[in-house]
Amino acid sequence: MKKLKITEEFRAYSEDEAIRALEAARAGQEQGNYVLGANGYKYKTKKAKGVIIAEAWIVSITKIFNDVWDEGDS
Repeated sequence: MKKLKITEEFRAYSEDEAIRALEAARAGQEQGNYVLGANGYKYKTKKAKGVIIAEAWIVSITKIFNDVWDEGDS
C-alpha cells in the first residue's frame, strides 16, 4: 500500500499566521516529497447576540505524495 495524499486543517489566530502557514507549505514541497494540492483558508467568527466574540482562520492544506497509477501501468 502507498500513501496518495493527506489533507490537514489547522486553526490560525490571525490572517497573517494563515498566510505564513500556506507559504511554509509551498516552500516545504521543494524539500519534501510531496506536491501541494488544494490549499487555502477560511475566516470564521463566533457571535453572541449579533456581536463577534471570537474569530479564527481555518487553514486547509492537501499534500499529494503519489499518483494512483505508477508509471507504466495501463
